[in-house]
Amino acid sequence: MTYPIVDDEVIEFAKSKKAVLLVEEGQPDYIEQNIHAVLRRADVPTKLHGKDLLPKAGEYTPASVTKGILEFVRKHGAHLLNEGNLPVVVRPSGDKPNSIPAIIGPDKVHGRPPSFCTGCPERPIFTALKLAERETGKHHVSADIGCHLFSILPPFNIGATTMGYGLGSAGASAFKSADTDRGVIAFMGDGGFWHNGLTSGIGNAVFNESDVLTVVVDNAYSAATGGQDVLSSRADNVLRSTKHPIEEAVRGIGVKWAKTVTNTFKVSEMRETFKEALTGKVKGPKVIVAQSECTLNRMRREKPEMTKKIKEGKRVVRERFGVDPDTCTGDHSCIRINGCRHFPSHQTQIRCVKIQLQQCLIPAWDADFVAKLLMLLCSAHRFIAQKLLATHLYGIRQSRLCEMQ
Repeated sequence: MTYPIVDDEVIEFAKSKKAVLLVEEGQPDYIEQNIHAVLRRADVPTKLHGKDLLPKAGEYTPASVTKGILEFVRKHGAHLLNEGNLPVVVRPSGDKPNSIPAIIGPDKVHGRPPSFCTGCPERPIFTALKLAERETGKHHVSADIGCHLFSILPPFNIGATTMGYGLGSAGASAFKSADTDRGVIAFMGDGGFWHNGLTSGIGNAVFNESDVLTVVVDNAYSAATGGQDVLSSRADNVLRSTKHPIEEAVRGIGVKWAKTVTNTFKVSEMRETFKEALTGKVKGPKVIVAQSECTLNRMRREKPEMTKKIKEGKRVVRERFGVDPDTCTGDHSCIRINGCRHFPSHQTQIRCVKIQLQQCLIPAWDADFVAKLLMLLCSAHRFIAQKLLATHLYGIRQSRLCEMQ
């Protein structure tokens, strides 16, 4: 347990040490101050380092922690170091034979912001909203903590404010008034919804008759914290009570307009649901439950089953998606609108390539919409295409491949 600090344990640990390095991410440095007080009151001379060697703000990445440890060792155990054989991340920039700047100039590498995982079912939700807003106009979007917060980054750039976990709908209420010139949309995940969003957000919206659309991103888990089950998870859990639909919960506290989209990859359905909610005549809070299973957890669930079948010599079916040159117009829609992370914009035309993905972009069966806008590009970096072609070549129109392994 890191807090509250047990004084006797800290003193016993530190009194035989020359110096101690405390790795405490974020500010204020509560634990560092607490331990300083404990050691000084006990008259323990051990030197305590923390924010003086480590970043005061930002994420403690392996590189930043390694640099802090290096400075700590230099101060109190320099004889232990081999300065000629330090990790690459702590060497001067010119002393990294395998560093990126030494191989490719920064002017030639296009930066790519953090984004959704490959095959994430949340990506098409924000694609659908961007398309719907072409007809409904822009809205103030109150974001929330969770994987879906990646929507604030390019190419979506959706999200004006973020208050805290489960507070997307509560935050939206502050921006909905007769004086505003645009509507308000709130986002929250299923984890945040059950954490406090149902009461602080939806319940208050019902009580105050707030005309706000709340989108609950239901990926069946508390995905951002490791994939734990929540009340609405579809999994069978012998220790917990699951399978309690979010739509039933919001209707139970008074929401009149609520809809569940059970497959977010159907972008056309998501788009039309957004348009209906944003242009309908029903007053009061509205809720869209955007429901598709987290791809990472689905892989964790399905991979052992597939491995078992392969070992038993049974038939295994895998979905594969690729470029259809008869559909693709080369307008880069899947990058500009959907933020596909597999094909950077490039002028090299690739006419025949098949890519193995989990569910990248939109599956082929949503062809009515895909054919109009969101199929994969047929333009990509040449070296990417060469790797893919060297690995697999399949028929362009084939959307499924049955493999016997």
